[in-house]
Amino acid sequence: MASSKDYFEYVLELLREVRGISYRKMMGEYMLYKDGVIFGGVYDDRFLVKKIKGLEDRHFKEVMPYPNASPFYLVDVEDPDEIKDIVDILVKELR
Repeated sequence: MASSKDYFEYVLELLREVRGISYRKMMGEYMLYKDGVIFGGVYDDRFLVKKIKGLEDRHFKEVMPYPNASPFYLVDVEDPDEIKDIVDILVKELR
């Protein structure tokens, strides 16, 4: 099932405090980047980020973006400032 444009726009609104965000639509889903570093995406109308050690204390639910994929974290936060912190942690660790 592909993600809806409305849900993707909602995620972009959540990311409004993060500078340097870009995205690429692929096979009905959206890959999310900050300053060229892929940190997550929108899969089946779910905002997912890569599973990294720096986010283990946040107790996010692990989910599979698609069959046979590595697990990602499901972002269930709606505070743009907290999401900015999450993305900053992701990009710092992924570089």
